[in-house]
Amino acid sequence: MITPYRVFIVVVLLAITGLQFRLWVGQGSFAHVNGLKVQVERQTAENESKRQRNQVLKAETVDLKEGLDAVEDIARSELGLIKKGETFFLLVD
Repeated sequence: MITPYRVFIVVVLLAITGLQFRLWVGQGSFAHVNGLKVQVERQTAENESKRQRNQVLKAETVDLKEGLDAVEDIARSELGLIKKGETFFLLVD
């Protein structure tokens, strides 16, 4: 015979099972939250790397704007700039 007590127990067990399911599976579960934490850590590291790269680029930009020495160095190394009166030597290994 079904008593109100048994119905209550079944309802409570179903509620607990439903809550446990939500806790372990799906959005908001432990696994999902842990995965999000890993993504946040990875993105934070990437952001820091890009922040450092931006600082280097900013310093290089300021150097190029303010001084001609940097421009001359780049022209010499990348474009082969030779001034009048200089002799070019090509060393081959």
